Amino acid sequence: MGHARGEVELEGKVLVLKRIQVTYAGLDVAAQDAEKVQRVLAVHADGCPVARSLRGAIEITTQLG
Repeated sequence: MGHARGEVELEGKVLVLKRIQVTYAGLDVAAQDAEKVQRVLAVHADGCPVARSLRGAIEITTQLG
């Protein structure tokens, strides 16, 4: 399970979504697998339809929580 947090900025008189931070929580990752999981998180956006659609318009970051 995880959660996402969006950050908005005012452009003129319009609030615009600029950043989304996704935190994956509740993952039981063994210490020896932590580096592998971090590598997967670093490249997962390339295979995510939503992230690919928003690329260039909204910064998306991921992390383990």
